[in-house]
Amino acid sequence: MQRREFLRTSSMAGALLAFGRTASWAHSADARIEILVNEPIGKISPNVYGHFTEHIGGVIYDGVWVGKDSKIPNQGGIRSALLERLKQIRAPIIRWPGGCFADSYDWRDGIGEAKERPTRTNFWEVHPDAVRLNEKGPQIFETNAFGTDEFVQFCRLSGAQPYIAANLRSLSALDFDHWVEYCNSPAGSTSLAGKRSAQGFPDPFNVRYWGIGNESWGCGGNLTPEDYASEFRRFTAWVPHYGLDLQLIGSGPNGNDMDWTHRFFEQLFSGRPYQNSSFVGWSVHHYSFGKHATQYDSLDWYRILQESSRIEQIIGDQWATMGQYDHDHQVKLVVDEYGPWYQEGTEVDTTHIFGQQITMRDALATALTLDTFNRNPEKVGIATCAQLVNNLNALFLAHGNRFIETPNFHVFAMYSDHQGAQAVRAEFSAPDVHYMENGKSVALWGLKGSASIRGKTVKLTAVNPVLTESKAVQVAVTGAEVKAALATVLTAGDVHAHNSFDQPEVVRIGTLEVSISTGIINLVIPAASVTSVEITIA
Repeated sequence: MQRREFLRTSSMAGALLAFGRTASWAHSADARIEILVNEPIGKISPNVYGHFTEHIGGVIYDGVWVGKDSKIPNQGGIRSALLERLKQIRAPIIRWPGGCFADSYDWRDGIGEAKERPTRTNFWEVHPDAVRLNEKGPQIFETNAFGTDEFVQFCRLSGAQPYIAANLRSLSALDFDHWVEYCNSPAGSTSLAGKRSAQGFPDPFNVRYWGIGNESWGCGGNLTPEDYASEFRRFTAWVPHYGLDLQLIGSGPNGNDMDWTHRFFEQLFSGRPYQNSSFVGWSVHHYSFGKHATQYDSLDWYRILQESSRIEQIIGDQWATMGQYDHDHQVKLVVDEYGPWYQEGTEVDTTHIFGQQITMRDALATALTLDTFNRNPEKVGIATCAQLVNNLNALFLAHGNRFIETPNFHVFAMYSDHQGAQAVRAEFSAPDVHYMENGKSVALWGLKGSASIRGKTVKLTAVNPVLTESKAVQVAVTGAEVKAALATVLTAGDVHAHNSFDQPEVVRIGTLEVSISTGIINLVIPAASVTSVEITIA
């Protein structure tokens, strides 16, 4: 669509009437953004910038955990480079030990002296990606070298809160109570507190966030919503609190399965209504499935971004379904698994089950998802990207002493200032991009993002999904005077670009030229890019 036609026919003319009142817009602009600082939509929970670690492939062993005796720089066995990067992006929360692994995990196997811990068959041994392995390492046979103590230390050293997924499929509600007791009972109070103290941790871990099973519709038990609701009642009744405000999270649907949510909440709130103020989260998982991580055409590019964008509809639909029963919306959404998922073949080591390379396409998919969370702060309380290292939508790739940042790490770095800020309404106007699929034209939005404010600083982030066209963009801040603006961008000459051990800085953050004229911020956003603008207001 030509610019003249767009300006004549788009809904921008009606949606952005405020532009005419507050700013002088140049007719040459391809897109316009209005940030309305006096229209707050809610505080962005820092926890939506969380991460996920599962005992699968190279996530824990070779990723997080290198061992206390390793020559690789570490803190108590935890990879030092990983800890340093997590501090840089202010990682707020980390989920563990799964994933599907969680519902086959006995937490007692992972406590006590490391040399006395049993070796068990890893849940993922049954998966074809694991069967192909010839070695018998921790990817197949879990050594339990990394357990509850090590995970909590990992969180403490990185500055994150621990979020533990409990085993509902194969352990009892009493086992869950005892795990909470091990983590949270005061020093010297119980036998489990004594076991914790014997490992050098006399003070309680104070773990607040607990998932009650994982994917209970699938690998977590193949339960019906009604069966899971009954189990959820049992597992969450009279859990010891030890003075903590526990945050209990239910196992929600696969994608946008509203039937699962409807039937669970109906079962929970009908008859004898469920009353437990600790039930505050409803887990949602949404993956965007593709063929190959690094070899794709324009159709594959747009398909992944289109599918990733569905998270906004999922959030809205699930929120509305929950509200039919939870009228006060005590329960928020917890998107604790999300990201693109490709076929095997690009992992940095054969032992890294579900490992994949991360390209510019994944960076955009991740950024647009974070923007969606920012636009829905009243609905989404926690989110954890799947997964942190050596798996799916990773921020890092590691093997032995080699360690690199993927483009996703740079996205989290660019977006970190949104954490805890006040989200405000932002209107984006740009022509849609059209692509052909099965002989039909399909439309995808041409520019989208989010905005927040903290004190005198406004944070704007935006994704341009268009493969071939940069955009001359004008930004107005309604309700405040713009004093200065700085912009950074994540882009590459080749949209397949990714970082590798040999070339670790192919994709990295760059600066973007910005000018201000009569209160309007002007910049050119490159094609296929993620942009962040920090605006200082009077």
